[in-house]
Amino acid sequence: MSFSRSMRSQSLTNPPPLAEKITEEPITNKTAQSTVTCFYQANIAGFWRNVTVLWCKNLMNHTLTITIQSLQGDFHYNYKIDVKPWHFWSKKGFKSLELDGNQVDIYWDVRSAKFSTGPEPYSDFYVALVSDEEVVLLLGDYKKKAYKRTKSRPALVEALLIYKKENVFAKKCFSTRAKFDDRRKECDIVVEISSSGAKDPEMWISIDGIVLVQVKNLQWKFRGNQTVVVNKQSVQVLWDVHDWLFTNPGTGHGLFIFKPGPPESESDKEGSGGGGGGLEPSDDGSIYYSTRSMNSSHQAEFCLFLYAWKLE
Repeated sequence: MSFSRSMRSQSLTNPPPLAEKITEEPITNKTAQSTVTCFYQANIAGFWRNVTVLWCKNLMNHTLTITIQSLQGDFHYNYKIDVKPWHFWSKKGFKSLELDGNQVDIYWDVRSAKFSTGPEPYSDFYVALVSDEEVVLLLGDYKKKAYKRTKSRPALVEALLIYKKENVFAKKCFSTRAKFDDRRKECDIVVEISSSGAKDPEMWISIDGIVLVQVKNLQWKFRGNQTVVVNKQSVQVLWDVHDWLFTNPGTGHGLFIFKPGPPESESDKEGSGGGGGGLEPSDDGSIYYSTRSMNSSHQAEFCLFLYAWKLE
């Protein structure tokens, strides 16, 4: 089963590609690092382009990498930013790139950025992608400062966030943030598993402090799905924690998927049973999604993929 995103009605010379493959890189205890990957589609110089924003943090480095795909799709333009450089003034910067004959500027200011436990800041920063005097992609809450510094206007066609993918490492409690509705603030998401002991393992999934999913006898229900309601909106929650229970400690991850909206059909819902609704990775660790034209609401359908690595 694939999931969709809506398309803009504006006349664009090159619509987004119909399919994209997400491949998970292997992660070991020696190379473990917290990462947040956000995949956008932004209109740059009249073309839809794939833009990937990767926040990465380990014991030695804390970086932000922005990748823009070329029109042909066989080449990517990359630029890496050191979020925690030695010199304070390096936390604010500017870089110009040439993208298929067009100039694209990247502005950033993370001098006052606030972080929690993950590599992605949650406030007091901006990262702006500018083309043709338009801010085609804007990250962070310092929006006014970004527009003032770039001397650019908001884009007529807003960038669309297609998915967010996060690798989190913890012993029993895994947390992240996501926005399921553009009109509301981000939600706090926590996945917690009981410590091993005499009782059968249990798992809880809470959003904004409210437990919405509780799974008892986890060894028998290590795969499943449930539709919950968050701020009067349906959200599908799918999980697969097989590797937590049946592989060597620290070698596997639990996969959690959060997808706004009700199941596409009752047949999909019934068929998903213990297999995560068809949205879990295939045997080669890949996930596929597709895009198609939807209704006139112009709302993009979003998915959050949480890879929870259980440490011993």
